[in-house]
Amino acid sequence: MKDILIKTAWPMTPPAPYSFFHLFFVSAGLIFVVFLSYYTTRKIKNNQIPGLLFLCGIVLAASECYKQLFLYYVVNDQTYNWWYFPFQLCSLPMYFCLVLPFVPSAGKKTVLYTFMQDFNLLGGIMALAEPSGLFHPYWVLTLHGLIWHLLLIYIGLVIAFSRCSDTTLRGFVRTLPLFFICCIVASVINRTAKPLGQADMFYISPYYPSAQIVFHDIAIKYGISIGNTLYLTVTCLGGFIFHVIFGKFHLFSSRQSS
Repeated sequence: MKDILIKTAWPMTPPAPYSFFHLFFVSAGLIFVVFLSYYTTRKIKNNQIPGLLFLCGIVLAASECYKQLFLYYVVNDQTYNWWYFPFQLCSLPMYFCLVLPFVPSAGKKTVLYTFMQDFNLLGGIMALAEPSGLFHPYWVLTLHGLIWHLLLIYIGLVIAFSRCSDTTLRGFVRTLPLFFICCIVASVINRTAKPLGQADMFYISPYYPSAQIVFHDIAIKYGISIGNTLYLTVTCLGGFIFHVIFGKFHLFSSRQSS
């Protein structure tokens, strides 16, 4: 396995944010996933969505395993870097897609659908808009980051177009306990991994200023706790904005079909 990883360690000069490579890849990718998600929901029934998203979860999990092995053997000289532990906001769909077909309650399924619709799109679009953390000196890692976040947008749009989510205000409120549970898990990982290395799950480590632009400066000037609190607040607000947008989309499409 190590030999395969080394053979695929094709070096590249990391592209600058907003370079031609970045803008072309993201523009073409977004056009593709929008049309693909719309086409997908026209061709499959809603009861097939869990199976489709499970397949997406397998693709995400397989690519993440490859990335972790690549980082371990090629980049970090067989030392694990906790910075890359897969529990960021953009990592959650991998887990949710894999468990979705096994969730017996329709209500709990709807919560997962709504969470992924709102926060998948938020995380995917924001990461592609500010891609400095996605570009690496290896083609494999750079393409992994870009394709991963395009796939998150695809998943969110499939859910939105198929109307599997709950676009009411109550629907968004029901996602918040899940969001904060994930924040607690991220905080536990951050504190537990401290003796082993730098971990910044959800970018809310109590030990380091946030790696996110703007919030990094806020944390340095006003303190890490304030920076982290504002970051989580803005993340929830961003998810809510997408929730409202798709609520309006569902209302508009309902009127058009009536």
